Amino acid sequence: MGAVMAGGMVPPLAVFVATLIFKNKFTKQELSAGITNIVMGLSFITEGAIPFGAADPVRAIPSFIVGSAITGGLVGGFGIKLLAPHGGIFVIGLTSNPLLYILFVLVGAVISGLLFGALKRPKIN
Repeated sequence: MGAVMAGGMVPPLAVFVATLIFKNKFTKQELSAGITNIVMGLSFITEGAIPFGAADPVRAIPSFIVGSAITGGLVGGFGIKLLAPHGGIFVIGLTSNPLLYILFVLVGAVISGLLFGALKRPKIN
């Protein structure tokens, strides 16, 4: 469950990272949604990334997969366990290594966010 939840937290957090760093590539509405995605990502509500994936699947989905795979691989590779099937940051105390867990989620979110932002075309005015 540790790798699953960590990987699932990455896409919405990646949206937040991308909208924070690449403001010129997103509409005002997308920038606003990017801010709410930090709460959704930390809560393991991956659905916040769906509108971005649906609007630009060729760039968004592979970006999300890369960061989520790296995060899940790191969590699994380090044998970090999670004793809850859901809850995001609110159940972090139930992981076998909370600090590494958070670090790995952040690593995946930054990688995905940078990839997504770099691949995304600038918004059309």
